[in-house]
Amino acid sequence: MSEIIFQLIYLAGIFVETAIRVPFNRERRKSKIAVNRVDRKETLLLLLLFLGSYLAPLLKIFTPWLDFADYTLPVWAGWLGVILLLAAVLLFWRSHVDLGRNWSPTLQLREGHALVTEGVYRYIRHPMYASQWLWVMAQALLLQNWIAGLGGIVCFTPFYFMRVAPEEQMMLEKFGEEYRACMQRTGRLLPRWR
Repeated sequence: MSEIIFQLIYLAGIFVETAIRVPFNRERRKSKIAVNRVDRKETLLLLLLFLGSYLAPLLKIFTPWLDFADYTLPVWAGWLGVILLLAAVLLFWRSHVDLGRNWSPTLQLREGHALVTEGVYRYIRHPMYASQWLWVMAQALLLQNWIAGLGGIVCFTPFYFMRVAPEEQMMLEKFGEEYRACMQRTGRLLPRWR
């Protein structure tokens, strides 16, 4: 019974994150692209992320195809997954609100793009990636399956490590010393404690 509850909570998380993104995606499309670093590698990384965080979980929840790869954790682990998922969704929402029209799902900057250093960005440079790390850990606890549960971690890890450096380079080229100062003041995923 708890397996179904955890799967429904995961589905609710997908629904909420999608609902958060819709208005920001509409707003983003209203401005022209000023810098575009989307290449084949970027597209492949986004596809990999989609497979691990959405397709594999949906296959697990709606079909029996991945049942052969199930594992069992104690019920408390599933509830820990719920807490991590809630934290992921809250951080995801806050990141979007703070970024506003400066948000982009790809390596692009739009005309009028501003450096955001307030809200959650006052403390960490990549709160959306931090939310994704929380999400994939929650996924492994909620969807107790070697493919669907761990698919998020397996697919997000290369995405993160291959995406952050080019993104930060793009920001340095656009904002120069202002972004360099931001890098010294903030942590990548966790606040810097002085």
